[in-house]
Amino acid sequence: MSESILQRQTLQAGDRIFKEGDEGNMAYIVQSGEVEIHKIIDGVDTVLGRVGQGGIFGEMALIDSKPRMAGARASKGSTIIVVTRAMFEQKMNKTDPFIKGLLNILVDNIRSLTK
Repeated sequence: MSESILQRQTLQAGDRIFKEGDEGNMAYIVQSGEVEIHKIIDGVDTVLGRVGQGGIFGEMALIDSKPRMAGARASKGSTIIVVTRAMFEQKMNKTDPFIKGLLNILVDNIRSLTK
């Protein structure tokens, strides 16, 4: 991923990146700031975790093409780098088939644990 072609988004606290159920055609890397991963559980908006600088989120939907399991929003001013499906697939095409299969198994396991 060349530095010159990376798309960045600058966010303010509370800005929504995606919501639960959205199509997942991008993953994101936190360049600066912090992002909350949240989900409505029993009618309550619950923060499941936070992703800080250098962390990645939204990747599961790129791996298995299923809807987002949770939402994401900036918890403070943040800059995120967008990883498009095309970029992801380009990298995956160079990956050993065993690793691809393992990633799919891991994502299936995570999704089944959260049902």
